[in-house]
Amino acid sequence: MSEQKQNVNSTLFTKDNYTWMLIGGAVIALGMFLMSGGKSADPKVFDTNEVYGTTRITIAPILIVLGLLIEIYAIFKKPKAA
Repeated sequence: MSEQKQNVNSTLFTKDNYTWMLIGGAVIALGMFLMSGGKSADPKVFDTNEVYGTTRITIAPILIVLGLLIEIYAIFKKPKAA
């Protein structure tokens, strides 16, 4: 009987794991989106506020690292006992 119980739950990840993986991927994508951009109207002018803004230098990398931590949590999360 215990062999049948082990075969029933033989998948590596559950729906909950995949949900957390999608959340982590979305957070990483948001961080990448916030880090991108910066096209200026005049390519001869360098705008330091646009390139070195708080969003690009601080918030976006924090979101990317947070997304990676969520991905690690999603991989190591064990399924709930039935």
